[in-house]
Amino acid sequence: MQISDSSIEEILQKDGRYVCTTIGYSMYPMLRDRRDTVVIRSVSKGERLKKYDVPLYKRGDRYILHRIIKVLPHGYDIIGDNCVSAEKNISDEAVIGVLEEYWRGNRKKSLDSLSYKLYVRMMRAASPFRIAYKKLKAGLKRLVKRLIGRK
Repeated sequence: MQISDSSIEEILQKDGRYVCTTIGYSMYPMLRDRRDTVVIRSVSKGERLKKYDVPLYKRGDRYILHRIIKVLPHGYDIIGDNCVSAEKNISDEAVIGVLEEYWRGNRKKSLDSLSYKLYVRMMRAASPFRIAYKKLKAGLKRLVKRLIGRK
């Protein structure tokens, strides 16, 4: 999920929290494009996040909200729930916040709830199958385009 607002870091520093509507499909089905609201809290200097936390980090001039799948000595491997490849070794310095909660309509979704924890475990367990399916589907699309283009 991409967040695009140059004042995010300023707001996090000043208020300790940033609230916005999601943009993108990389964290689908957990977060829906332009329909769900996320609450990001600032990360303290030296704070280490845990596996399955959802950090907000900066890549170039873009802000990304994806899930940690591996904690490294000085960073993290991170992937969106709806993505096929992980971003390797995202540094602690790139992380500016972490998802605290999200809202679907007027219903608060707690990251401490049993249903959320089950969702995360099921998504991670199904990840190899989802990735294989997406890669197969993309490969078949390329093949069909190539075959149609040759006629």
